[in-house]
Amino acid sequence: MTPETPLDRYDSRPRQQAPGPGGTYVLCAGGTGGHMVPAHCLALELMARGHHVHLVTDERGLRFPGLFPGVEITRVDAASTGRSGWKSLPSVALSIWKGRSTARALFKQLRPRAVVGFGGYPALPGLLAGLSLYLPCLIHEQNAVLGRTNRYLAPRVRAIATSFPRIRRMEGAWARRAHFTGNPVRPEVLAAREMPFDAHAPRLKLLVTGGSQGAAILNRIVPAALALLPEPLRLHLDVTHQGRDEDRDAMLAAYAAAGIAPRIAAYFPDLPTEMAASHIVIARSGASTVAELAVMGRPSILVPLPIATDDHQADNAAALVAAGAAQMIRQSEFTAERLGEALTLWLADRQGLETAAAAARAAGHPEAAKRLANLVIATGLIA
Repeated sequence: MTPETPLDRYDSRPRQQAPGPGGTYVLCAGGTGGHMVPAHCLALELMARGHHVHLVTDERGLRFPGLFPGVEITRVDAASTGRSGWKSLPSVALSIWKGRSTARALFKQLRPRAVVGFGGYPALPGLLAGLSLYLPCLIHEQNAVLGRTNRYLAPRVRAIATSFPRIRRMEGAWARRAHFTGNPVRPEVLAAREMPFDAHAPRLKLLVTGGSQGAAILNRIVPAALALLPEPLRLHLDVTHQGRDEDRDAMLAAYAAAGIAPRIAAYFPDLPTEMAASHIVIARSGASTVAELAVMGRPSILVPLPIATDDHQADNAAALVAAGAAQMIRQSEFTAERLGEALTLWLADRQGLETAAAAARAAGHPEAAKRLANLVIATGLIA
């Protein structure tokens, strides 16, 4: 893509702000952590610069503890046709209209400098309200594929921030307003970035994470794959596995058969530290996971979720594979034998593992929140 303005305009250096109190910026995000976390990171950056932030979200967006400290929040109605298809369209349209009306009334009071959307249907009512009031609006895309809500909004907004240099489903006309900023990651991730990576340690640490709910296929295949590894490789592994409680007994039995005593939990309170302490991570390839792996510089074996919209997780994983930082195994090919081959590639070649870690770190964008804030502020200054 060719940005309308040179990319270095949105580099990581904070911009000189006009004197006086900071402005107000509205962030529209909800639904999943993949949308909420980058919005949270932008909020922290804007507030650190003296600005005021207001979050517009849906019911699900209220369920993320620890995000948006000190930020005022307004819940609006939002809905998607989802699996119901066209049958639910009238009720969905009514929900979006109600959410838009609530957001319009709020914006007339707040008079924000800009409205920022983070994709997903919960962002739609707020962005529609901002556009109807002719406020400066922009969107941020976390994935390597422009999502459906963002595709709908792209022709109407002033700027499109992207997390990857190349984005699939980005029309040529929209690309002229696209700016590569990267995907913001949490401060805890940036702090964990400082942990050293030693590919030649006597024991290597493997982290398996399928998200907060776990991934059943990872819980089943990973222990079986480790059992196939040559004993010198297998017995020098320490395994941390985030998996569902209902799978715990079966996982423990499978790991015991492989001669491994893992740490297993359905939830780790400090996953960034667990990730940074690892030498290899086996995970899905959601936008936040991919961004965090790159920022920390951790090699990964990625198994894209096959039902992700537009197969965007495969595109996310492919970006790290192209950088030499990851291996990707499609779920249809994710067998114990195939995973064993992928693990052996790095476990038997420590120098190759070190090279992959360096490639991951080079692909990371720890300054993404600053770059996105610069773009948001610049967009808000355009009359």
